[in-house]
Amino acid sequence: MPHAPQVKVPAVYMRGGTSKGVFFRLQDLPERCREPGPARDAFLMRVIGSPDPYGKQIDGMGGATSSTSKAVIASPSTQPGHDVDYLFGQVSIDQPFVDWSGNCGNLSAAIGPFAIAGGFVPAERIPRDGLCTVRVWQANIGKTIVAHVPMRNGEVQETGDFELDGVTFPAAEVQLEFMDPAAEEDGAGGAMFPTGNLVDDLAVPGVGTFAATMINAGIPTIFLNAGDLGYTGRELQDALNGDAKALARLETIRAQGAIRMGLIRQLDEALKRQHTPKIAFVAPPADYVASSGKRIAAGDVDLLVRALSMGKLHHAMMGTAAVAIAAAAAVPGTLVNRAAGGGERTVVRFGHPSGTLRVGAEARQVNGEWTVTKALMSRSARVLMEGVVRVPGDSV
Repeated sequence: MPHAPQVKVPAVYMRGGTSKGVFFRLQDLPERCREPGPARDAFLMRVIGSPDPYGKQIDGMGGATSSTSKAVIASPSTQPGHDVDYLFGQVSIDQPFVDWSGNCGNLSAAIGPFAIAGGFVPAERIPRDGLCTVRVWQANIGKTIVAHVPMRNGEVQETGDFELDGVTFPAAEVQLEFMDPAAEEDGAGGAMFPTGNLVDDLAVPGVGTFAATMINAGIPTIFLNAGDLGYTGRELQDALNGDAKALARLETIRAQGAIRMGLIRQLDEALKRQHTPKIAFVAPPADYVASSGKRIAAGDVDLLVRALSMGKLHHAMMGTAAVAIAAAAAVPGTLVNRAAGGGERTVVRFGHPSGTLRVGAEARQVNGEWTVTKALMSRSARVLMEGVVRVPGDSV
């Protein structure tokens, strides 16, 4: 029986924030994969090593977590005033699909450096030393991200002393601005709070009714009070990820929230839309020990946040969820704002399983509706490997 030889495809393996993924230039993809559709999805799944019923992604580039099962496609921007179009795919680990419904905020830190090295930014705009401003069009959600990438001797600076909880080694700081981050797609109608309320009673048949802040900013997110779920907000991954019953309960809540937010019409649609919305729970500040053993004091943070990604408690915090946290914290009356002590604020520092993160947002009320003009945070990025990935020819 003849077997198709492997195909070589140029790629870069990068860490961005607390995630990592395989980055491609659109023009380097096999011709059949340059357009959205089943061929592209099949190719990316084979690259990452999915679907894998063992849940390990041994035969691919994925790392068997939501933070490491990711792919990015970059192309010359279709939007005026932008340098690069950034398309993100969240590859399911054990199911045969790629979720294109949202952005990855962590990998948003890597797309700027990738765009510079990949030839998407005009040479005359790249300083030999200093910061290179890269205007990114986030193609999944139709939003602008401005990345300020440090340069040294005409190349992207990757090493440095910027420390990010959840990443072992320090690196160079990449400053990100998420412009007008409130979502406008999927039936949300452009409203930051799609239900029209800062807090809703979310009724979940067979589970209960929960106070919930449902927000479209950075990524659609459902915020709950940790105490209402029986949690403290100090939980680490082991407390939830080995508890199938707890995860199923949270997934049921997430699916009901997705319906209330207008993201899906039927509950079963949530099975193929695991990337969005996110679900998170918040609590007032408290002492805890992070996953690294680092002690976090209540005085170090404004609130505690734990968030789930692709059905599991995240080891740190998704970058897009951090934008949602910043936006919700800036609006008096949301559950996030209340957990942080209430009042007006433009900056918040929250505790997550790996440590702390500082984020900011500028929110204002226009004609009775809240909007966020931009959200700010810092991340870091580094090339881990570059060259080609190999995939069996019958997968392209």
